[in-house]
Amino acid sequence: MRPTEQDMERDLVEGCVRNERSSQEQLYRRYFLTMMQMCLRYTSDREEAMTIVNNGFLRVFQKLHTFSFKGSLEGWVRRLVFHALSDYFRKRSKNLHFLVLEDWDSSTEQSGLSQLYLEDLLNMVDQLPPATREVFRLYAIEGYSHVEIGEQLAISEGTSKWHLSNARQKLKEMIYRTSRTKHYAG
Repeated sequence: MRPTEQDMERDLVEGCVRNERSSQEQLYRRYFLTMMQMCLRYTSDREEAMTIVNNGFLRVFQKLHTFSFKGSLEGWVRRLVFHALSDYFRKRSKNLHFLVLEDWDSSTEQSGLSQLYLEDLLNMVDQLPPATREVFRLYAIEGYSHVEIGEQLAISEGTSKWHLSNARQKLKEMIYRTSRTKHYAG
């Protein structure tokens, strides 16, 4: 009987937890390109993206013993690399520039955006309507193109673009309301 994908994934994770170099290398090679592509959506500097990816994989290897096999391993790795990405830009800037809502969104107060934490932004994303949230997640976080999103969700490229625009507008409004609330509360 051939091992299933889940069995192979479990063996890979368990090998990494045991600090087996071959398993660690296999995991790194398996997800490197996808994580690099995600990071390159936020920076055009390949060296900077490589630093972020490597910091993310360091987190992956440090926390792999906590992976519970309740979701996809790729999604779990992606989340840790995304946290490394957000931390990288948070340390280098007062503002979260890597989450570009729109180039022309100058009316969003930068001071309000800088007061938000990644968790606040992710909670705002969770408040979006389901289809809009899914398109935003696939495009802005996972790095898929509108064509790829259309194929995955069985929608047109134009519909994907509309959902992304809608998500950006709703997030802009939520950020503005939150920054106004924090401004008056502070």
